[in-house]
Amino acid sequence: MTATVLVPNDTLRAVRLSMRMSQEEFARALRRAGDDLGEPNDASKRLVQRWEGGQSKSPRAAYVRALEHVTRRRIEDLGFTLSVMARVHDDGAGGHDMDPAPEGVAAASGDLDTATEPAGQYGGVWLSRYEYYSSGRDSTYEGKHYVVIVQTGNRLTARSLPGASGNPDSPLSLDLTLDQFVVTGAWTEQTAPDGYYQGARYHGAIQMLVEPTGRRMAGKWIGFGKDFDVNTGPWELRLMDPSTSKATLERYSHPPE
Repeated sequence: MTATVLVPNDTLRAVRLSMRMSQEEFARALRRAGDDLGEPNDASKRLVQRWEGGQSKSPRAAYVRALEHVTRRRIEDLGFTLSVMARVHDDGAGGHDMDPAPEGVAAASGDLDTATEPAGQYGGVWLSRYEYYSSGRDSTYEGKHYVVIVQTGNRLTARSLPGASGNPDSPLSLDLTLDQFVVTGAWTEQTAPDGYYQGARYHGAIQMLVEPTGRRMAGKWIGFGKDFDVNTGPWELRLMDPSTSKATLERYSHPPE
């Protein structure tokens, strides 16, 4: 049996030391950042030791946001450089790809410290944006909605907020499954009866990649058009507010600008 050799995260340790913080003080700062960001975490001295010792190489999304907030550095600049930490970018063909991992860095496999760090949390209000081609008008349009996401384990359920789409109002539903940084599922949109599509109901599939900060998902949708042809286009979700309080939902119950 080959023993696993742990590679210490000296980058994170150097950053922490440059901030003149002990591991306990750093953990305390991460907890304060979580409170400031509206997503409390359980950062501890032991967790910081696991990161710096190389036992845990892939912080969950809430910790990524807290780390970037406290250090004012991107997560890639803190020694976390696995492929799951790649950024999502446009592929130039209407879709999205993950940036490749640095040479010599393997994809993460079993490095997620599920016993220490909670599953990524994606609940809150998100801005949904997608593009579609209208054959009847021979032009490309953009659909925008504010949606609220409710998470149960690896299931994400998204519904558009009342009045939170462009004109005419078209309620949007997303039912998604999260697998590490890949989101797959189905979408449904009921168009307005007095709008261009006269109440038609459209649905299809969607797959997106989640950025390590947990604040952006990007990918493509697929669905049938009115002539039963298969259409596709880019789709993106951006986190606006992790809260689902009544006041927050009311604040986003209007069409996006």
